[in-house]
Amino acid sequence: MPEPKLAEELKKMQREPLLPIEKKLITRSILLGLFLVAVLAWTSQVLFRN
Repeated sequence: MPEPKLAEELKKMQREPLLPIEKKLITRSILLGLFLVAVLAWTSQVLFRN
């Protein structure tokens, strides 16, 4: 018996909307990442000026 292919299984699945808590987690993760990139950029500017 051949195994079902991933693409076929994904087509069969119904789309589920994100829960409110999932939206909050995604938003906070992106904001945290942007904040940490800004801190890294600022720190490198302060510590490694020529």
